[in-house]
Amino acid sequence: MDLDYTEPEEEFRRRLRAWLADVLPKLPDPPDPADWPGRRVYDCGWQRMLYDAGYAGLHWPEDAGGQGATPTQHLIFLEETERAGAPYVGANFVGLLHAGPTIAAEGDPGQRARWLPPILRGDEVWCQGFSEPEAGSDLASLRTRAARDGDSYVVTGSKIWTSHAEVADWCELLVRTAPVGDEAPKHRGISWLAMPMDAPGVTVRPLRTLAGTAEFAEVFLDEVRVPVANRIGAENDGWRVTMVTLSFERGTAFVGEVVACRRVLEALAREARANGRWDDPVLRRRLGRLAAEFAALWRLTQWNVSEAQRTGGVPGTGGSVFKLRYSQVRQELYDAAAEVLGAGALDAGHAWVADRLSSLSYTIAAGTSQIQHNIVAERILGLPKGR
Repeated sequence: MDLDYTEPEEEFRRRLRAWLADVLPKLPDPPDPADWPGRRVYDCGWQRMLYDAGYAGLHWPEDAGGQGATPTQHLIFLEETERAGAPYVGANFVGLLHAGPTIAAEGDPGQRARWLPPILRGDEVWCQGFSEPEAGSDLASLRTRAARDGDSYVVTGSKIWTSHAEVADWCELLVRTAPVGDEAPKHRGISWLAMPMDAPGVTVRPLRTLAGTAEFAEVFLDEVRVPVANRIGAENDGWRVTMVTLSFERGTAFVGEVVACRRVLEALAREARANGRWDDPVLRRRLGRLAAEFAALWRLTQWNVSEAQRTGGVPGTGGSVFKLRYSQVRQELYDAAAEVLGAGALDAGHAWVADRLSSLSYTIAAGTSQIQHNIVAERILGLPKGR
């Protein structure tokens, strides 16, 4: 497979660079990282600029409101926006990277028309309602119930680690629409719903993280009515739809962050040269190995995105290989940052210190590393399932 860029692709890069050079200096200063209402406004404003310029949903199919760009153009877009220091998707990440692609792949024409354009324009923000207090890694054990009542489901239960719930308009929600039987696997009887966050009976309680921010929340659902028309896929087929969502979450949602980590690594090398720590050969070897790791992850990203395009646009199990290694290497990167900073690693106000705290969650978020090991063993290597 030829992973080099063609001349038309490089021309696309040049046009994008010119646009970024023109618009980025005009952006207002970003809000405080802990100010999620302010960040929603800022992130949605940036998303609208991308939409107006024809860069929103670049790789989404045209019939889903996207630009129908090639996977390579999508990767170039991520490379250039990260290198230019452009805003990330931020508060929009669940809609743009998880729910939107799932609706594009599994929704009917009416559902696509209702939800995808507002996501691409930055008009509506989504959160993810998957994990529960007793159903995190074992997601199929979820207990939130949805009882059918005419044209609605009546939903009762709770969710935890719900990303950006306090600023979201919609929630991609997993519910149990059929009880667990003695013989039926527990992943059967689950459905995937789009729930309006302003519906009566929805209560959001933000959770403050180790880094001091509140991008997660608990969500309590007390007889919340959700239209049956908001179900993506067939009733009780939500586990399959969820695997589509998770394939996007693990396969392509972290792509831009690989580029960002490579940029941080370059900054670490500059800082080490400036403060004298570059003289340590052990540290130099450590940074060199990390450079090789991220280069390999970028090549794996190229392969995964190309393979997804070849097989219909949904990432495959290769995303678990990427997510497994990326989670670990990101932690190693910020451990190296602490070594470069020395005593400065205790300064909670330093961006690298905050990122180090955040990196601790990556071996848990989007499926724990233990779960990814099982997926790789069973679905790629063909090893027998554990008992």
